[in-house]
Amino acid sequence: MSTANVSEDFRVKFPLHSSVWENDYRKLERELTQNDIEAVDPRGRTPLHLAVSLGHLESVRVLLRHGAEVTKENAKNWTVLQEAVSTGDPEMVQLVLQRRDYLKASTALGGVPELLSKIRESPDFYMEMKWEFTSWIPLVSRVCPSDVCRIWKSGASLRVDATLLGFENMTWIRGRRSYIFRGDELMEVNHDEEVVDTERFNISQEMEDVTLDSMQPAEQEVAKRLTSPIVNTYLDTKDIAFERSKSGIWGWRTDKTEAVNGFEAKVFSVNNVNVVIRTRTEHLTDEEKIFLFKGERNVLESLLGTVEQHISAQGDLTLEYATATNPTAITPEEYFDPDFDLGNRDIGRPIELSIRTQKFKGTLWMSEEHPLSLVEQVTPIIDLMARTSSHFARLRDFVTLKFPPGFPVKIEIPLFHVLNARITFGNVNKCSTEEQVNTPTAATPTSSDDGEAAAFCLIISLQEEVWDDASDSMPNSQSDR
Repeated sequence: MSTANVSEDFRVKFPLHSSVWENDYRKLERELTQNDIEAVDPRGRTPLHLAVSLGHLESVRVLLRHGAEVTKENAKNWTVLQEAVSTGDPEMVQLVLQRRDYLKASTALGGVPELLSKIRESPDFYMEMKWEFTSWIPLVSRVCPSDVCRIWKSGASLRVDATLLGFENMTWIRGRRSYIFRGDELMEVNHDEEVVDTERFNISQEMEDVTLDSMQPAEQEVAKRLTSPIVNTYLDTKDIAFERSKSGIWGWRTDKTEAVNGFEAKVFSVNNVNVVIRTRTEHLTDEEKIFLFKGERNVLESLLGTVEQHISAQGDLTLEYATATNPTAITPEEYFDPDFDLGNRDIGRPIELSIRTQKFKGTLWMSEEHPLSLVEQVTPIIDLMARTSSHFARLRDFVTLKFPPGFPVKIEIPLFHVLNARITFGNVNKCSTEEQVNTPTAATPTSSDDGEAAAFCLIISLQEEVWDDASDSMPNSQSDR
């Protein structure tokens, strides 16, 4: 096939991508009326991903204005925002970050009513989730926190109390919070600041006060992203295996069982789980890279036992037609030809990537006599909390795996870098909401509460009049966040 025919062929097959490649944003605007904005090219990029990698700001603006998806990952599992940061362009990062935050604000409550409907018909209950964080590094393990997350469920109403809110930049975020899902709204009670924020599940109504301009990121936030490495941590579970743990000595070994909070549980070892940490640094200055390198080579890092791989700039960077965003001078005919092998060449800034892989063995305690259903009762709650909590998000990723039969009364999984999380489900109580409750206020239970007190608090917490009283009495109450 002639070069002219190849050129015409990719323009027909990938009209949006070809307009982006040439940064012909006026033509791109016209083509968007009749082509799929989320179409993927042979290299696994949407038009927006391609525009960002090529540094074409004008095309990025057009695509974002037409609603291009900013949270999609490319074929190498990087998001649009991560690729924008890799360009080192503050304006590019600001554009993508603003749209990403606007999307998060506009869809923050999407799917919540569906999750609540899943638990509506299940029996009411009170349950505690004990989070214990551990590390194989002694110095780290001594300062690891713990938390008891308390959950009340009645009908389609739900209350979750927690004190550990998240983990960012190796720092624990703490605070006393209650999350109350009731009807068409979510109430977040900040007990420390005595503030109640209320969000409604009516997205169109909620969005009346949320505009794109209101999501303008601060200059400091953009600068922080541009001076920090791009880090992507995930669990590789494609080869995961659950095997019964054994007890006893050789010749008399039997399947291991343990009692957990009064329930007999079969103990399983979780094998072939890898924690993969990918770090990109091509957007950093030499001084920032030196600082990062020194920080990573401290005594804690030397104890991790990770397998590390470094990937540096790709291909020959001295070609005649090379540009900053196309350093190996890839032609569009080469790029859009699925049969053409680019080798280690690619568009975008030359990548500097380190990949660390750490093998992890988890443990799972499964009880077949537990009264709760993981899928019907507990997983929807974990889904709800995963929207605001990074450690709940990691737990959600794990519980969606195909477990052995039963309920996981205790789980031990990798969490962040050097940390493991041990989650124990306990103090399960069946509750009746038919009792008459005259107490006018609700109290957050303490760790000394027994089963009757927990059930009593459930009844109080889920009474509409009590919630209304609590909301009205809280100072600085905000109707919509």
